[in-house]
Amino acid sequence: MNKVNVSIELPRSVLTTLRLEPESFGKAMRLAAAVKWYEIGLISQSEAAEVAGVSRAEFLTALGRFSVSPFQYNAAEIKAETADE
Repeated sequence: MNKVNVSIELPRSVLTTLRLEPESFGKAMRLAAAVKWYEIGLISQSEAAEVAGVSRAEFLTALGRFSVSPFQYNAAEIKAETADE
């Protein structure tokens, strides 16, 4: 995998409030971004797991913690797709 390093500046108070060290914050931020991008349909589960730096199984578990469905179809889309059959 070809990787790129991204650096951001944050107020130290953010880390203090969240009680996280910079490395832990970076991991949490990657996971949160991956979950959100998956939730809005920008990336697949496997891509999201890769962004988050976890296995696909761990990513699916994280979706539950964030109350995000592992399915990218909503009920109306499933009904519409099955109605044609």
